[in-house]
Amino acid sequence: MVLEDSESSVFELDITEDDVETSFGRVHCTMKGVPKGNRPTILTFHDIGLNHKSCFESMFHHKDMHEILQHFAVCHVDAPGQQEGASTLSTDYTYPSMDQLSESLPMVLNHFGLKSVIGMGVGAGANILARFALKHPDMVEGLVLINMSTQAEGFMDWAAQKITSWTHALPDTVISHLFGKEEIHNNHELIATFRQLITNNINQSNLQQFVKSYKSRKDLEIERPVQGGNVNTKTLQCPALLIVGDNSPAVDAVVDSNSRMNPTTTTFLKMADCGGLPQVDQPGKLIEAFKYFIQGMGYMPSASMTRLARSRTASNSSNRTRSGTTDEQRGRSHTDVSMESACVEHSSSGHSVSVELTC
Repeated sequence: MVLEDSESSVFELDITEDDVETSFGRVHCTMKGVPKGNRPTILTFHDIGLNHKSCFESMFHHKDMHEILQHFAVCHVDAPGQQEGASTLSTDYTYPSMDQLSESLPMVLNHFGLKSVIGMGVGAGANILARFALKHPDMVEGLVLINMSTQAEGFMDWAAQKITSWTHALPDTVISHLFGKEEIHNNHELIATFRQLITNNINQSNLQQFVKSYKSRKDLEIERPVQGGNVNTKTLQCPALLIVGDNSPAVDAVVDSNSRMNPTTTTFLKMADCGGLPQVDQPGKLIEAFKYFIQGMGYMPSASMTRLARSRTASNSSNRTRSGTTDEQRGRSHTDVSMESACVEHSSSGHSVSVELTC
């Protein structure tokens, strides 16, 4: 894979594709680039109805992503049977649950010799990565969770899904999960493109099993830590960036998920004029937010910023300064305040200031 960076120089990414054997079946993985020293690798996991190509290609092929790809390798994971050209799963194969899919990830890391990752997941993939981080906090340095739901599917959602499945084909059911009503009614070209991808590029039998697995998910049981409260509260230990488009059908779920997160390590980003798949609809804005998130972890301190305000408070700048003696010491400063742009600034008091974004 050949890419051009912002200065028009050319660099090439090594690409390795493997079917990794796990305790819960084979997962198709695509490794792009070579892990850089002690830096984590970006690990992606897609939503139902998608695979790593249809879910992340728009973002990772975007020119603004090239700078990040010079610093980090990427490992794309496809859920069992969801990659392009996948054969129908055996009738005696039991599709793994969300928990089991999360438990397959340490085997993926071991296969590629990866020590830690920055996870990026959408929908079902976000849920899986959150479970992975809860069980293996030492392997996850940060999480970017798009359209995240921490809850199990409620009875009303289950009933609506049942009724929908009686009257709609599987691709239509997936479309209503991925995109909001406004987007479906107004952006006919985008919806037609994804309906075709879902219908023609994903094995429909395998997809039905993945959808069923996600709809049967259990509540993550994450609780927001309270000062002086239970020290054993179940919460993510790493920085997290929660993202949702303001026209996404997942807005309520992400708002609820944010209310359960640790406010000192979580940033909630609500992207204005954005649909159900921010990485497809507005990849440039999302990449810029991702760069800031990476910087907040202590990586890429000199990354170029083109779309967002560049101001930083002195305290936040000091948090992002590396020690020079280790590649793993990271400053963490995050917020749980919703934004309508694609960036947030932090003060020493922990309060946030929204930064408006125009493109």
